[in-house]
Amino acid sequence: MSKITVLNQEVTISSIDEEDYISLTDIAKHRNADDPRFIIQNWMRTRATIEFLGIWECLNNPGFNRVDFEAVRSEAGSNAFVLTPTKWVELTGAIGITAKAGRYGGTYAHKDIAFEFASWVSVEFKLYLIKEFQRLKEDERETLGWDIRRNLAKINYRIHTDAIQRHLIPSALSAKQTSQVYASEADVLNLALFGQTAAQWRQAHPEHKGNMRDEADVTQLVCLSNLENLNALFIAEGLPQSLRLERLNRIAIQQMTLLASNDRMKLPGEKK
Repeated sequence: MSKITVLNQEVTISSIDEEDYISLTDIAKHRNADDPRFIIQNWMRTRATIEFLGIWECLNNPGFNRVDFEAVRSEAGSNAFVLTPTKWVELTGAIGITAKAGRYGGTYAHKDIAFEFASWVSVEFKLYLIKEFQRLKEDERETLGWDIRRNLAKINYRIHTDAIQRHLIPSALSAKQTSQVYASEADVLNLALFGQTAAQWRQAHPEHKGNMRDEADVTQLVCLSNLENLNALFIAEGLPQSLRLERLNRIAIQQMTLLASNDRMKLPGEKK
């Protein structure tokens, strides 16, 4: 569930079957804040709207009831014709419009239909709605890209800790001693890439609640992911920690030189 603000009107966006559905109720409030249902029903009374909805369903809904749709279309536009979103769904099996109850209740429609409705409400509102919707999607794509890279780092972290478990931790060690080994190996990567241990970073950044990896940018996370894989391999080969640190730092410098521009961040090992 997401929200955008269009001409001072808050508009809710919901994901249904991995498709974006926009609140028609919120859009209708731009014209009538007291009774938005009346605006939606007026829009659905017109023959042009029914034909548009029918074409959309035919293109996107294999289960659309075309027989009952023809009956609805034949009545559309008459003085006695009244159609609600719920009735439309019940008669035709439509999927482009849905009614939701609860906190974020109201009438929602697939973005294609919502933009059409917004155009009927106000052309200006529609243009701003499209603009804000596109901005939201761009923000989501950027966040998704960050999450994918962060999850990649987490996956490789598990590979890294598994290598530590298999090759560096004797079964006789206590839980406290085991955690010290993990922390030590994590700091091998921290030193190789960031030039400082986790404790040193926390001491230098007391205002941050997370850790240095939470504050890392995308290129650093990509490099960290590679280092975790390489360190797991070096551990399996039996290389001592000091040699692994030296190699990893050299690799980090090489990779960050390729991945990062000098004006965005300091490279590992680079003097301030």
